Amino acid sequence: MRLVDSHCHLDDAQFDADREQVIERALAAGVTRMMAIGTGSGPPDLEAGVRLAERYEFVFATVGVHPHDAAKSTAETLARLRELAAHPKVLAIGEIGLDYHYDFSPRDVQRSVFEQQLEIAAARGKPIVIHTREAWPDTVALLERHWRGAGIMHCFTGDEAQAREALDLGFHLSFGGVLTFPKAESVRQAARITPPDRLLVETDCPYLAPVPHRGKRNEPAFLVDTVRKLAAVRSSTPEEIADLTTQNFQSLVG
Repeated sequence: MRLVDSHCHLDDAQFDADREQVIERALAAGVTRMMAIGTGSGPPDLEAGVRLAERYEFVFATVGVHPHDAAKSTAETLARLRELAAHPKVLAIGEIGLDYHYDFSPRDVQRSVFEQQLEIAAARGKPIVIHTREAWPDTVALLERHWRGAGIMHCFTGDEAQAREALDLGFHLSFGGVLTFPKAESVRQAARITPPDRLLVETDCPYLAPVPHRGKRNEPAFLVDTVRKLAAVRSSTPEEIADLTTQNFQSLVG
């Protein structure tokens, strides 16, 4: 199988001791490309993903300000984001969006920074990677008002109705380890109804390791377990899901 991990945080400190070995295990498992999410620890550093992409040929990057860090964003942050969006290995703007679970940044600030990043993505012609938690209505409303491009609903954990809303907006749905959790039947139903050309897979590592690794540090090699579950959910084969999601990633980001 040839797989693409469409969302991984390889810059995370949890990988500092063995990052090279983690990457070697990913390649051995068939994960031939990885998109390193560049939000890192937030502004002023926007290059967490870019540094990895410049080091490894098979790693690509996003750039963006996570909603947790929206309060750190300044005019200089957005100017630098515009510059980095032109980097040849930056494939998307993200992860961006709204998070009302933790409210680490005020909600009005989150919404403002989200809108500003949507403008940057549109100007650069880049897809977006959306993070939304306990903020679905506001996320959808802002996308309906400000977005007319492609994008990824990262680590989709919504139900069938939310999946259809996202699909109607033109988004790809990316499924991660939550798909394998015993109580996640609503997520599996969303995966069943997703059109074949809108499916993606991810780890969101080091978070949300799939069964049978639940509770451990997640890593790109574990993507195989999510793919196996997705194949079972869709009455397909892991090889077919791998081919399909790889083709979809290529089509989305060019």
